[in-house]
Amino acid sequence: MNAMKKLPFLFLLLGLAQSLQAQSFNRFKFEEPWSVGVGIGPTQYFGELYSLWKYVEGVQPDYNVSVNVRRTTGTHIRLRFDASYIQMSGSDIPSDPRAFRYPRSLEFRARNFEAAFIGEYHWKPVKINNITRHFLNWYVFAGVGASTNTPKAQLDGEYYSLRPLALEDNEYPAVVMVFPMGLGMKYKLNVYTDLFIEGNYRFTMTDYLDDVSAFNLKDSYLSLLESYGDNGNGPMPERLRLAVRNPQWLDDDGLPKTDAIRNAVYYDKNGEFQHSIRRGSGLDHRYDGYFTLNVGVEIYFSQDIWENWLRRGRTKQRGWRFW
Repeated sequence: MNAMKKLPFLFLLLGLAQSLQAQSFNRFKFEEPWSVGVGIGPTQYFGELYSLWKYVEGVQPDYNVSVNVRRTTGTHIRLRFDASYIQMSGSDIPSDPRAFRYPRSLEFRARNFEAAFIGEYHWKPVKINNITRHFLNWYVFAGVGASTNTPKAQLDGEYYSLRPLALEDNEYPAVVMVFPMGLGMKYKLNVYTDLFIEGNYRFTMTDYLDDVSAFNLKDSYLSLLESYGDNGNGPMPERLRLAVRNPQWLDDDGLPKTDAIRNAVYYDKNGEFQHSIRRGSGLDHRYDGYFTLNVGVEIYFSQDIWENWLRRGRTKQRGWRFW
């Protein structure tokens, strides 16, 4: 008889346990359209001072850090906003001798900030419940953005901003358009977090990421000589010293041979006026670019994070818990 009286109580406990289990599972059964991610990795610049596509020159890597916000908008589509800090540099010194770049002794470095809007297309669906997110998902992406353009070069132990000096008498802009494009892969670490690896090449609309474009000094050598003055007493002597660094055009003290530079002009076989001191590649249609390879984590704005992590942390402690 006592056993019969306990049956309703047992059924009540069983129902409560099933309800709690269902609630525990259902807290993951939400589409989580928003996420935030952070990544870090190497940067490789491509331009007049580095040409992997033509010469075997190894790599001259720098690094970058990026932060992004993503939102799911379709079955396979996500949109994102990227903000990045990007370091890049290039130098003739480690270049392949077949590139005929080493006599120029040119080098630069840049510390740029980039912002971009990007669309991603994922191989597997992304508009699904958080708990059923795929463990491995490849995606391609493309977008448009803008980057600061601040090349600098070192002279006598001090870095000079090259853009204001107009070494080629060309005042290029401080902000340039970029077109990111690439391939990525995501791996599901847990319900809230993905690990991602992403290769991203930026096409640009400038040939002056490295401050070098013109093939030689034919259009700027008179301006550079005037800025240098007699024996370096002109208004901006650093212009000529940063533009002409070829050892053969410097004296024993490392200063420009002004007479030799002034007379190093000639006409080529086509009758076009040229200058003997080379700078760029001489190609008018090639723009500079850069590549980043990033590894990072992406955290989804899950309802469970806000309702369990934040509120649970607050009830266990007096005041807010930060992490």
